[in-house]
Amino acid sequence: MADKDFSEKLLAMFKVEAQEHVAALSSGLVELEKETSAEKREASIEVVYREAHSLKGAARSVNVREIETLCQALEGVLAALKRQEITSSPELFDLLHRAVDSLGLLLPSIGDGSTGARSPRDTDIIGLLKSAAAGAKVHLLENKETTDNDAGPQAESLPVRQEIEPGGGAPAAATETIRVSIAKLTPLLLQAEELVSAKLAASQRAADIREVNSSLTEWSKQWARVSPEVRKQRRLIERKEQPDGDKKAAQRSARVLEFLDWNTAYIQALESKLQELAKYIELDQYSLDRMLDNLLESTKRVLMLPLSSLLEILPKLVRDLSRDQGKQVELVISGDDVEVDRRILEEMKDPLIHLARNCIDHGIEKPAERKRKSKPPTGLITITTARRNSHVEITISDDGAGLATARVREACLKRGIIGRDEMGKLNEHEVLSLIFRSGVSTSSIITDISGRGLGLAIVREKVEKLGGEITFESRPGAGTEFHIRLPLTMATFRGVVARVIERLFILPTVNVERVIRVNTTDIKTVENRETISTDGQVVALIRLAEILDVKGQSAVVNPGDALPAVILGAGGKRIALLVDEILGEQDVLVKSIGPQLARVPNISGAAILGNGKVVPILNPIDLVKSAAFAGGAAKISLAAETIKRKRQAVLVVEDSITARTLLKNILEGAAYDVTTAVDGIDGFTQLRSGVFDMVVSDVDMPRMNGFDLTVKIRADKKLAELPVVLVTALDSREDRERGIDVGASAYIVKSSFDQSNLLEVIRRLI
Repeated sequence: MADKDFSEKLLAMFKVEAQEHVAALSSGLVELEKETSAEKREASIEVVYREAHSLKGAARSVNVREIETLCQALEGVLAALKRQEITSSPELFDLLHRAVDSLGLLLPSIGDGSTGARSPRDTDIIGLLKSAAAGAKVHLLENKETTDNDAGPQAESLPVRQEIEPGGGAPAAATETIRVSIAKLTPLLLQAEELVSAKLAASQRAADIREVNSSLTEWSKQWARVSPEVRKQRRLIERKEQPDGDKKAAQRSARVLEFLDWNTAYIQALESKLQELAKYIELDQYSLDRMLDNLLESTKRVLMLPLSSLLEILPKLVRDLSRDQGKQVELVISGDDVEVDRRILEEMKDPLIHLARNCIDHGIEKPAERKRKSKPPTGLITITTARRNSHVEITISDDGAGLATARVREACLKRGIIGRDEMGKLNEHEVLSLIFRSGVSTSSIITDISGRGLGLAIVREKVEKLGGEITFESRPGAGTEFHIRLPLTMATFRGVVARVIERLFILPTVNVERVIRVNTTDIKTVENRETISTDGQVVALIRLAEILDVKGQSAVVNPGDALPAVILGAGGKRIALLVDEILGEQDVLVKSIGPQLARVPNISGAAILGNGKVVPILNPIDLVKSAAFAGGAAKISLAAETIKRKRQAVLVVEDSITARTLLKNILEGAAYDVTTAVDGIDGFTQLRSGVFDMVVSDVDMPRMNGFDLTVKIRADKKLAELPVVLVTALDSREDRERGIDVGASAYIVKSSFDQSNLLEVIRRLI
């Protein structure tokens, strides 16, 4: 039953996706038919071709053969147009449009049991498409079935798009669920989250009332202390014991006493009213808190999705990538029913894909190598998710080779990420932790999959931006395990409010292990750093004012005083932060600080307290890093530095004049000096006579191809270290492996090529 439900859900998702592809195909063909520029026509053909290819792949994944076959035939015609083996004509466009119309007509019947047998009309169109791809002249004939059964021209038009619920089936007149655009739901969530400010304000008003009541209670104590004297004075006046000359003074004293009586009664009445008001305000606050919490929780649940919606893309990715690399990999996913804020899922899609690709590309070995290591030929990737209170933990592990410390060290030194002296002071785990630095890669070649050294740096940046953290464990020869800890929702969390001199700051509760008081006599100095001992572990003691560079007059500290401190844990490390005062813990509504301040160290966001004050939210990961440079041990000062360098020279070897011109324009626009060559022999001749910093070459060329050119470059003593980037349409595993074997520095597939991709690779290599 579960498999059936899952299949129906996939088919429903496929219908929605397919309708988008069909609409894009239809509009793309219209634009293509109108294009007169050769360059724009080529781009339009590529767009339509990719849409047909994507729809074919999606149909294959859900086993809808009739759509897959029709897309295959359509793709064949578009491929022939791309290769300029056939020329376009009105008749050909009529055929292409009819094929797209047939795709649209097939969609409504998917999943109702009527698919499987191809109609004569579709069979005719597939035959015509195959003939057209082979170069035959197109003759569209109205077949009898179409003429007899179609109601008219509208029968071949695209069907009206209907929103389909996961689970399939036609829309009913009244159903328990409806499909609502996320664009409509997201503002509702944001408005519900904004009500947290009203909740905090109400809480602050209740606290203010309690404070006023406390003041009145203090007044009552003081009045009780002097009231006996007042009563004594009243008795004296009533007995008229004063001399006659003091009658006026007695009258004045009597009026004062009367006022005191009235004042006492008035304040006591006011106190009674305030106490009653405080009781009602607390009841209102309780009701408001409960309603807002329920509203916010319900609204969040609407936009929370199970992790399975994110992880379901990974099995296909793992299968395709492992087959492409000649590896055998099994993916096991468990605990994917945990629901997480949709916004977090969207942000985590690319990081999880990158980690899965890393497991295959860098971790899992090829079957022959695994057999030599006495491992099963099939590698295993495991993804486990679990909910921990208000957080979700995702673990991605593989049973591959693990991280090689020597290769990480070599990559860091080669890229200048860290100096040799500093490297020598790091232990093995600290060396491996450098994989999160931008530019560090253990891959021997840059491809469309790996080698740029940016992936793990981006993964960590994304995770930390979401208020989470990522750690890892590596076992040489046994595999690597990444642990990601993320909040379930983005907008609200609990924070500890601390005062540093006259400023307030918020520390995320999830990173606060405990709040303690440190006696000055317990502070020890180790290696010129202040430390304390907690839980049997020595922890560095840092003044938060030093890390944040907060100026002002701190309170005077005397020997034996107990100082408030926060034990903070992040990134597997612990530090103790000294503050001036801990004001308490409360719910916090996170506000983005905007792109202008996105990279400010130690700050991850801002919050508005109930009293209206805007308070920075501190980034625990940054605080731990900054603590290493605080306390007088070291200070980081960043100074602007202008680097002057000569324009670097690049040789572009490409037989296609269009591709050659495109590459030349891109590189010259990026301030490189570009020389072009028409094939490998021409390119090698220019290399022997000129001076170049890099070669960008096609592979499939006459006289000498890119592989042979790379071999000759590596065999030449003067050119052996010259970076070579191969940009080619050959995307098979064998071609990439051959690129590695001949010594290419990077292998970029044209199907995934974009301008920024090429420039980023070049900047890394020179």
